[in-house]
Amino acid sequence: MPGQRPTTSDQRPAIDQRLPRWLTILNREVIACTRCPRLVKYREEIAREKRRAYRDQKYWGKPVPGFGDPNARVLIMGLAPGAHGSNRTGRPFTGDASGKFMYPVLYETGFANQPNATDRNDGLALHDLYITAAVRCAPPANKPTPQELANCSYFLDRELAGLKNVKVIVALGKIGFDAYLNYLKRKGLNIIRQDCPFKHGASYRLPDGKVLLASYHPSNQNTQTGKLTREMFVEIFKRAAKLADQ
Repeated sequence: MPGQRPTTSDQRPAIDQRLPRWLTILNREVIACTRCPRLVKYREEIAREKRRAYRDQKYWGKPVPGFGDPNARVLIMGLAPGAHGSNRTGRPFTGDASGKFMYPVLYETGFANQPNATDRNDGLALHDLYITAAVRCAPPANKPTPQELANCSYFLDRELAGLKNVKVIVALGKIGFDAYLNYLKRKGLNIIRQDCPFKHGASYRLPDGKVLLASYHPSNQNTQTGKLTREMFVEIFKRAAKLADQ
């Protein structure tokens, strides 16, 4: 079937992920953004002070654009860059514990060409999957304010409008889940929140025909405590793949 993901490593094709012009322009605007003074101060402060383990590395220290296949049918909606992960490497879920948990799962389920994500030049490519976030800058304590979420929605709305093949949205955590529902509201598709509660594994058919899947976020807090296991996460992306093929 056209667009179907390969299932074994020896079948994985080379992936051409040259960006369309609209996405290149959007990403440049994202990277240059200074709309949220608190986030600008925090991301730059982290990049200067660094973590001891990374003291010899140059931090990205800027907003982090989305990443993946521009023709993707599956979208991951995350929360925000990690202070010493994406804020260091410049790519979503790269160089932190969440990425170490997530990318092997994406590899196993056919969405990634390799299980490792260490830096922007490591050769990682995604197939039929695109990753974005509710907020593009690392927020203190991983908690963006409502105004910061609203400021970033300017970029999110344009990004989602351009990803025209998306059929399935995997929301990681309640903030990512709510961010997508708020996006629908801005589009004029009002969803009754009581009919779409956030819970891991929940699946909702939306008025525009897309499917929203809810998952716990692959944070250290969730994976180390067993709240989110590898098996649970694999099942989410297997379901996403099946839904995308329908």
